[in-house]
Amino acid sequence: MTNRTGRVVLGRMNEVVFGRPAAAAVAELASQSGARRVLIMASGTLNRETDVVEQVRQALADRVAATFDQVPAHSPRDAVIVAVELARDIDADLIVTIGGGSVTDAGKAVPFCLANNIRTAEDLDALRPVRGPDGALEAPAGCQPPVIRQIAVPTTLSAGEFSALSGLTDKRSRIKEIFWHPELIPAAVVLDPAVTMFTPEDLFLSTGIRAIDHCVEGICSTQANPYTDAQALHGLALLANGLRRVKSRPDDLDARLDCQFGAWLSMAPVTSGVPMGASHGIGYVLGAAFDIPHGHTSCIMLPAVMRWNLPATRSQQTAIAAALGGRTAEEGSALVSRLIADLGMPTRLSGLDIGRNHFRDIAEHAMATAWVPRNPRPINGPEQVLEILELAA
Repeated sequence: MTNRTGRVVLGRMNEVVFGRPAAAAVAELASQSGARRVLIMASGTLNRETDVVEQVRQALADRVAATFDQVPAHSPRDAVIVAVELARDIDADLIVTIGGGSVTDAGKAVPFCLANNIRTAEDLDALRPVRGPDGALEAPAGCQPPVIRQIAVPTTLSAGEFSALSGLTDKRSRIKEIFWHPELIPAAVVLDPAVTMFTPEDLFLSTGIRAIDHCVEGICSTQANPYTDAQALHGLALLANGLRRVKSRPDDLDARLDCQFGAWLSMAPVTSGVPMGASHGIGYVLGAAFDIPHGHTSCIMLPAVMRWNLPATRSQQTAIAAALGGRTAEEGSALVSRLIADLGMPTRLSGLDIGRNHFRDIAEHAMATAWVPRNPRPINGPEQVLEILELAA
């Protein structure tokens, strides 16, 4: 049973452009915004080994002030600060990001840092969000909203471009932290399936499972509602079908666009204020501590979390199973597991050389994340996280 009372928080994104060449769409959006000093933040591989970024540069012409392509995985704070200094030096008035989730998240953080005179990685401590009375994230008192906006061209399916969250890794703790402000969401997103042709197959497919993770945890949340369920369930079906088609025919642009639509829909719960659960929370710890891509953390943790949550989410998992062609709640996690295996993705922690000797530290750090304490089946301490880790071992 989904909530019959509550609220849906609508984001401050202006538009999503889909099915058009990215370069032309970005140039049109930049012109509409009046931007004259654009900072392009791009995947290093995409910038050096393809012509995707160069096409965008040519389309923007003299609006481009600089290109930055040095954002490592998991968006470390230090790399963000380097990008902030470049943006400050060139007096950037628009950020264009081209790449996966790490580039997108870093791109969100740059305007936030500029607006708050953040100059060191440690200064970012002042922008950590706080929790309101209802448990929802709020910007810290006194922080200033971003002034310049972002256009995002995603090349993966993790779909962070549709949220006002930015995940940055603090090297001191090796923990990926969430930063939030309603103005962090990009002004526009451009979905061009052709640019995803350069994304490594493993990355594209695994981030598709990340998007499925958004769908499943959104549906299973205690704060789900009919609005978010409708989008997450349709997104789940689009992703499951589209990912199989891309696996069998990598050049199928229609299948890739279906995956992009599915990823967009998967973010309806997150962007509407519905919290994620233990798969996301544990995944943040695994990503930061072991340098595991979040697509892979979802591949490993989502089925285990679904199994552990089944007593509290039986009706929701019945709906999930139906979207995947099944009938019973018990089939939900099995069908997700089968899809992950069919795509050739990792399925166990042991397959990534994460043994039980690490489980206690993972469990304790997971309790400090934003999502584990909001799991639909209550998690009151590390011992319950250990139960989930055993299911994924």
